Amino acid sequence: MNASFKTSDGCEIAYTLHNGAGANAPRVALVHSLALDRSIWDDVAKELSRDCQVLTWDCRGHGRSGQPLTTYTPQLFARDLAELMDHVQWPSAVVGGCSMGGMVAQAFAIEYPKRTTGLVLIDTTAWYGADAPKVWRERGATGKEKGMGALVEFQTGRWFGDAFRANQKATVDRLVKVFLDNNVDCYVKTCEMLGDGDLRAGLATIKVPTAVAVGEEDYATPVAMAEALHKGIAGSTLTVLPGGRHITPTEKPQDIAARFREVIAKAQ
Repeated sequence: MNASFKTSDGCEIAYTLHNGAGANAPRVALVHSLALDRSIWDDVAKELSRDCQVLTWDCRGHGRSGQPLTTYTPQLFARDLAELMDHVQWPSAVVGGCSMGGMVAQAFAIEYPKRTTGLVLIDTTAWYGADAPKVWRERGATGKEKGMGALVEFQTGRWFGDAFRANQKATVDRLVKVFLDNNVDCYVKTCEMLGDGDLRAGLATIKVPTAVAVGEEDYATPVAMAEALHKGIAGSTLTVLPGGRHITPTEKPQDIAARFREVIAKAQ
């Protein structure tokens, strides 16, 4: 089911609810990466929805959701998810996120611990580093000054390994179109959010079953960042995906679905 709702501050949020498994099935909410949309989860959602309820959505400033030019934070995006879960009458869920979505998932688990039954953090970090505010603002400025097209080659090499780009051209082209369709001002706002984001202090408060996964070749959020997350969240697991790069829900959906199933089994 594709639908939308309005948040408490009036932002339209577009979402897809896969509920064919029934109201008693485990609930999984998925958060996408920067400048893409919920479609990065299509293959993972198809696999999980065989026996889970799955909620995918476009974060504000992305995809078919509203594009307010306010200050973006992981906590604001997490609040959007909490309100979306209210809207679909989900008291809690296993929450997973990729890249930017992983930061939102961390913020959700920190801000809404009773609504988080498990956590899957994919190709992500709690903090991009001391130079992140400068680096991310430079990237946003490139998109603003030169157009999103100037970033396509950089992004596709960052997202996917060479073999995937060669063999899955239709998928890559589809996501490039999503990327190019972004509102560049929202892109700038989201880059600022990622540059300023620092969730490290809250990691120790996360007590739910947590899986951390990262592509072996991910140079956007390298293995060292995943190791820091794993170290910061007690009891978490860490999986390094051979040959994977930065958008492994699209590149390696079966491996990512397996991480969710591991967390779901522990959460029940």
